[in-house]
Amino acid sequence: MPKPLRLVSWNVNGVRAVHKKGFAEWLKKDAPDVLCLQETKAQLDQLTPQVHAPEGYQTQWHWGERKGYCGVSTFSKETPLCVDRGLGNPLFDGEGRVLITRFEDFTLFNVYFPNGQSRADRLKFKLDFYEDFLKVLERYRARGEDKLIICGDVNTAHTELDLARPKENQKTSGFLPEERGWIDKLLAAGFIDSFREFEKGGGHYSYWDQISGARARNVGWRIDYFFLSKNLRARLKGAFIQPAVMGSDHCPIGIELAR
Repeated sequence: MPKPLRLVSWNVNGVRAVHKKGFAEWLKKDAPDVLCLQETKAQLDQLTPQVHAPEGYQTQWHWGERKGYCGVSTFSKETPLCVDRGLGNPLFDGEGRVLITRFEDFTLFNVYFPNGQSRADRLKFKLDFYEDFLKVLERYRARGEDKLIICGDVNTAHTELDLARPKENQKTSGFLPEERGWIDKLLAAGFIDSFREFEKGGGHYSYWDQISGARARNVGWRIDYFFLSKNLRARLKGAFIQPAVMGSDHCPIGIELAR
């Protein structure tokens, strides 16, 4: 029986910063088949070969126009059949938030979804991005790519189980009804939350505020996800969060798929 395919997603809050905190050693030890990074905050001329092209991996990058902001990267042991950068919408693609890699048996969306922050214009940007992303998924399905995996920092906790203090955050971006409702729409469109296929309880988070020392107290948010189209459910063998892995204000999350 071949080992399952291991896919990992991690908002590293700066790939150069996390590299100084042991990223290369972690990558060698964890050895995922596919690794999706968000908030890389770097362009090619800012990266050393060790960061840009680690041994054993093909790497794809999408960075924004503004240096030190956003950015996503996908590392894979297998060479993708095709790579798309962005959603095809100039309004969003200048920030470098989306990498789409097609493999033989699935298409993978590595996405750093916008943060609604505390400003109305950025919340609108986030919600517009959400809606445009749903349309892009339908475009891929319409052309026959219906085995879809979405991973990344969604910047929204779906239910009260997905953050430590739901009552205090009812009016905070990241837990607003319209943000949470979008995840409901995504699930209704034929996707599953991989982690919830195995774990129904609370207390499992992927992000903690650094300033308040929330990680030590596990006062966190589960805002990083792997969503799979339902036709991949039978291949899903496991889903996990790795809170013990340090280096960012987020921790890695992942899934295992039967080959």
